[in-house]
Amino acid sequence: MGLGTLLFRASLGDVLRAERMRQGMTLRELSSSARVSLGYISEIERGQKEASSELLAALCEALDVPLSGVLREVSEHVEAQELALEVVTVPSVPGVVVASAA
Repeated sequence: MGLGTLLFRASLGDVLRAERMRQGMTLRELSSSARVSLGYISEIERGQKEASSELLAALCEALDVPLSGVLREVSEHVEAQELALEVVTVPSVPGVVVASAA
């Protein structure tokens, strides 16, 4: 699994959890409203599972937030994390790239 996928999953989970908590909604309430299992939502919020487009749309509808807004916020989170990573080329091994925290 690539770094981009991990960043996206974690950011999506963070954005969804923050919105749910901002609204004072429990996982159980979101689960009931979105018709998605509580455990699966929990795994998405922790960045452990992928959210399909249908599932993400159901969560956004249940949270009454536009999908475009959630994706925009996730994109901004991913961009910030990518910028925080410093890409260093290892001179002794051509073509080998190592990412390290800046």
